[in-house]
Amino acid sequence: MEIIELLKALLLGFVEGMTEFAPVSSTGHMIIVDDLWLQTKEFLGQSSANTFKVVIQLGSILAVVFIFWKRLLSLVGLHKMEGTAPGHRFNIAHVLVGILPAGVLGLLFEDIIDSYLFTIEWVIVSLFVGAIFMIIADKFGPKNPSITTLDDMTYGKALKVGLIQCLSLWPGFSRSGATISGGVLLGLDHKTAADFTFIMAVPIMFGASAVSLISNMEEINMSHMGFYAVGFVSAFVFALISIKFFLKLIARVKLTPFAIYRMVLATVLAFIVFL
Repeated sequence: MEIIELLKALLLGFVEGMTEFAPVSSTGHMIIVDDLWLQTKEFLGQSSANTFKVVIQLGSILAVVFIFWKRLLSLVGLHKMEGTAPGHRFNIAHVLVGILPAGVLGLLFEDIIDSYLFTIEWVIVSLFVGAIFMIIADKFGPKNPSITTLDDMTYGKALKVGLIQCLSLWPGFSRSGATISGGVLLGLDHKTAADFTFIMAVPIMFGASAVSLISNMEEINMSHMGFYAVGFVSAFVFALISIKFFLKLIARVKLTPFAIYRMVLATVLAFIVFL
């Protein structure tokens, strides 16, 4: 492949890695950067371009596993987290309860979502609506959160956060934006809500990526492997940076600065698209 094409893979990996776990919508940014600018489908083909977006998501998932490996192993009893009481331990059931609602609705409405909501116009709207939700969370969330570590989580809270996560099925709304905001409104502090969001992302993203890869297996072109590899590594590296930076930042600045960014981005895009 030509250097310019590999640079596009690097850039898309950067966009995926830096936005996947921030409350700004990686899907929205990928649609914006690729559909409005890079146009990878012109040299990859539509099916291969879609597969590429799945491959780089796997890079982001690997970054989560790398950072949270102790907690992930503890979910299946392969590692003991220090300082947790036996009756208040975060486990795999919390994660399953949290991902169930969005998983069910995603399967039921996948065709409708893919057919009608994956457009720049709907992304603009969802960026703005999601921003309002994030500001509401910062404004009306409890001043003294009752849940300050994952081991304080109850199954009821996990289910409620999972129900709110269904908002992220709307492309552009942002999975982390929905779940962190929902968690804050339900009494989680921002850091714990972010931790729960990232851990839930592993089975959700892995499952969605696996299904997409299997369904598009025949469309994978071996001549595009270099493009896929650059995007995968780029997404992994930048996701590592993004997650570590974001976990420190969210505890200090909360959600409102990200909401303002979303509103500005939505406004700029609206001028570009509608005027």
